[in-house]
Amino acid sequence: MDFNLLIENLTNPALLFFVLGIVAVYLKSDLEIPENSSKFISLYLLFSIGFKGGQELSHEVFDNEIFFSILFGIFLSLVIPLYTFFILKRKLSVFDSGAIAAAYGSVSAVTFVTAVSFLESQNMEMHGHMVAIMALMESPAIIIGLVLISIFSKNKTKSIKKRAVLKHSLTNGSVLLILGSLLIGFLANEEQAQGIKPFTNDLFKGFLAIFLLDMGITSGRKLKSFFAFGWFPFLFALIIPLVNGSLFAILSGVVTSDPANRFIFAILAASASYIAVPAAMKITVPKANPGLYLPMALAVTFPINITIGMPLYFLIVQNF
Repeated sequence: MDFNLLIENLTNPALLFFVLGIVAVYLKSDLEIPENSSKFISLYLLFSIGFKGGQELSHEVFDNEIFFSILFGIFLSLVIPLYTFFILKRKLSVFDSGAIAAAYGSVSAVTFVTAVSFLESQNMEMHGHMVAIMALMESPAIIIGLVLISIFSKNKTKSIKKRAVLKHSLTNGSVLLILGSLLIGFLANEEQAQGIKPFTNDLFKGFLAIFLLDMGITSGRKLKSFFAFGWFPFLFALIIPLVNGSLFAILSGVVTSDPANRFIFAILAASASYIAVPAAMKITVPKANPGLYLPMALAVTFPINITIGMPLYFLIVQNF
């Protein structure tokens, strides 16, 4: 591995703010980001990345590469929950396995946003259609997770409220905002977009740093009780993202030769949802333990992706 690239990523201010959040928890500091502020910043990040993606998309010509890239993204969100479910089921309950598999098949919008910032630091830009692919990958993974729980659960009739989860996965706030912002950015002309560019571009990295500080505080709190579940969940959350990201960084070369897009595919495959999926599982599979799948995605997989994962996937797409 190129250690210069790794060091550069580890000294990124946004990442260091994430570490500061974890340190604050272990020092028992009263540092915290108000909940309303945290929610606003997360909405801002989704809006900004969606709008910028829409602007990029408006300059693209829909071709076979975009079509097959969309299919490839949906394929990722369908196949990853399938094999991870059977790995998880060897040690965990069907309900926990299905919820975790759905989380790892789905995507983390914040990891995606951080990956876009990483690309910018390398003077690279992804294509706008990757934003749409990210949003489209939320729902299929949730549905596959629920289908697996339904098939392998003994109490099939009472375990899942299928209609509720389908509606939630399609109208989830983060999915709706990023798709809506993508559409608005696509429809806006250059002159109109220029008017809000200082808000969508210039403030982006500062807001990302504050949001990652909040994520660090949240992760630090979740880790405290996480190890009560033993080493298996921790090792899974540590190893599987790196395997998924590396594997699909290579396979993405089948549908696109653009290294920035391939890097984003690796991030989408490696990341795990800790917003959309936990919210869906809470209302549809109450038997799944949020004290398990939430820390796995947020406190282990998220930091491993933004520290080791990103430089690793970036090197893979440049060399394979």
